[in-house]
Amino acid sequence: MGPATVNVNGHCAPEFAGVQEAFERNFRRHGEVGAAVTVTLDGEPVVDLWGGHKDADRTRDWERDTLVNVYSTSKGMTALCAHLLVDRGELDLDAPVARYWPEFAQAGKADLPVRWLLSHRSGLIAPRTPLPPGRAYDWDEVCAVLAATEPWWEPGTAQGYHAVTFGFLVGEVVRRITGQSLGAFLRSEIAEPLGARVFIGTPAEEHAACADMVGQLDESLLAERLPGAPRPPFRSLDDHPMAVIMLSLVSIPTGDVNSAAYRSAEIPGGNAHASAHGLATVYGALGGGRLVGTGTLEEMRRSQSRPGEPDLAIGALAPPGFELRWGLGYMLNHQCRLGPNPRAFGHGGAGGSYAFLDPENRLSYAYTMNKYGGGTAGDDPRNGGLVKAVYQALEGRSG
Repeated sequence: MGPATVNVNGHCAPEFAGVQEAFERNFRRHGEVGAAVTVTLDGEPVVDLWGGHKDADRTRDWERDTLVNVYSTSKGMTALCAHLLVDRGELDLDAPVARYWPEFAQAGKADLPVRWLLSHRSGLIAPRTPLPPGRAYDWDEVCAVLAATEPWWEPGTAQGYHAVTFGFLVGEVVRRITGQSLGAFLRSEIAEPLGARVFIGTPAEEHAACADMVGQLDESLLAERLPGAPRPPFRSLDDHPMAVIMLSLVSIPTGDVNSAAYRSAEIPGGNAHASAHGLATVYGALGGGRLVGTGTLEEMRRSQSRPGEPDLAIGALAPPGFELRWGLGYMLNHQCRLGPNPRAFGHGGAGGSYAFLDPENRLSYAYTMNKYGGGTAGDDPRNGGLVKAVYQALEGRSG
């Protein structure tokens, strides 16, 4: 249980008062430490709330500009960088990755298309040998290892969540085309023009604005979720039923997410540091046509999954009955678990954060927090309660 009262700051349009009630309830009922939620309509915030604290000892207040590690919610920003290049005609999703990254052609991957990187179908969930601690911070080494890696399954035949490698794979394609790191491209082409506080590779001068994660996704915590699951290396995916998720999460260890080294590094699959306002601003601009054209937007949310197809990795951690369908770098809402629009799309992160765009309702949403809770699939009750309140408010407006 959380504190009986918490200071909530910001603003909330009267018709969205239920969202503020749900936000405050998260502190009382779910032990929220610090958090923020932003909702935009037509790009303008109708909910922009924050409260609680940046640290477990509750000595530093959460502020509007507070940044926090959002784990895989980062992937939505990483994918967006690639789609900007698609929209500009600089990246062809159906071209071989090796057209842009020649070294990638090793180990039978000469014809593997860029599309399969974005839709978690490349089979490159991990290196064949786990990297030592700290190597996740060496971009060139990680990419060289992945370029030389033989896929764990025949590319294109199955989907399996590339929890850590996604960001290096997509990010290296962006770097080869632009000459900029993924984080630098995100800043110069998206975040800074929009005034959005979203970083991949957070500058040292911003570290003071970062909230500490209270609880982290680490190997010991993973072992609690998956008792009895062995550590890699595995010779093949048949070695153990949990091999895919274990490989995906722990073969490139990322270390302490509250450390300066982690915050400064670029791990685009999972270490964006962002404010809820920043994430919602980016998704709102995407929906408003400020970042890509209509055709690119439609392609981003086109399903790359077969109906009923299991995800070999995240399926082990998803809630019962959850069927994951991937767009091009995004989780699709085809089961309407996050609002009534099956065409909404976005991405969640380990611990509970979530951000998405609902183009048909001209709505963007982002929730960030620092108490580690539910998973990437959007099953955290704190997020679920907020999203439910958002759409109840929308129904009230239209009624």
